[in-house]
Amino acid sequence: MSPDVMILALTVGAANWCFRYLPTRASGMGRMPGGAAGRFLAATGPAAIATLFVASVLPWALPSPRDVAPLAAGLAAVLAVFAATRSVAAATVAGALGCGAVVAALGP
Repeated sequence: MSPDVMILALTVGAANWCFRYLPTRASGMGRMPGGAAGRFLAATGPAAIATLFVASVLPWALPSPRDVAPLAAGLAAVLAVFAATRSVAAATVAGALGCGAVVAALGP
């Protein structure tokens, strides 16, 4: 493995760890729930969903009709599961499964 790839992987891993760990520490610092830290922590889940959505939609910026079906299935699964459960994790998994199922059904 090249040193550049290793440095990139370690940097991304460290940033990911900080993004997940530091907000849990900030919530124990006596912050008010309606304060800036509380609003930041409340926005983390929807921001994660938006990030995953953008990352999955960008490759299909100029879709053919065949590419729209996996996107639509994944998006529908995310919206349905999130509306029913309000769980970011369950919605993310459902979206990945919905998109993957349609891709598998369409074949190569």
